Amino acid sequence: MIAPALNDFPVTRKWPARHPDRLQLYSLPTPNGVKASIMLEEIGLPYEPHRVSFDTQDQLSPEFLSLNPNNKIPAIIDPDGPGGQPLALWESGAILVYLAEKSGQLLSSDPVARLHTLQWLMWQVGGQGPMFGQVGFFNKFAGKDWEDKRPRDRYVAESARLLGVLDRHLQGRDWMLGHDYSIADIAIFPWVRNLVGFYEAGELVGYERFKQVQRVLEVFLARPAVQRGLTIPAP
Repeated sequence: MIAPALNDFPVTRKWPARHPDRLQLYSLPTPNGVKASIMLEEIGLPYEPHRVSFDTQDQLSPEFLSLNPNNKIPAIIDPDGPGGQPLALWESGAILVYLAEKSGQLLSSDPVARLHTLQWLMWQVGGQGPMFGQVGFFNKFAGKDWEDKRPRDRYVAESARLLGVLDRHLQGRDWMLGHDYSIADIAIFPWVRNLVGFYEAGELVGYERFKQVQRVLEVFLARPAVQRGLTIPAP
């Protein structure tokens, strides 16, 4: 059986690869999308970014759906995947784990530290991201026009609770895993930034109370790789 080449993936018809030897990133600078670009910038793996525009519904195109049937960003194709074969992968958490394992960076080989990292990654994927996203919908987008504020208040309360969990955990720690920066931080802090920035919900959730979260977010945003990753893919 002949192994597939990068050009065998239909997504490359809409987003041709100029550098087919590099990892291909299909994304947009959203809180989930920048997880992948920040990670790639942190580990220094050569990659080629492709912008999946929501304005033109690129995520619903047949080419993108051939890569991710769940029509969400980010997604990647690594032409040098496991066993030297191309690998297509989606879901931001899975991409972070894959890139950490591929590079040997930002995910400890110690079993306990590894599991604690994955624990916080799953906390972000299963709780923080969806709850913060609902706050954004009800505070900034279509949901803000609903007269009944009970749905908004439900998500605001849960988001504030999650920020409290995060704040207490960060007490006395530099990062989520203590002194060691990891994929857990890359997953969590873009969502904090988005909640108080783009979603304009800082006052709603009482962000001023969470001093430890503020402290670590500031350090996170000062990292050069984070600053680069937050703007990729560029318009």
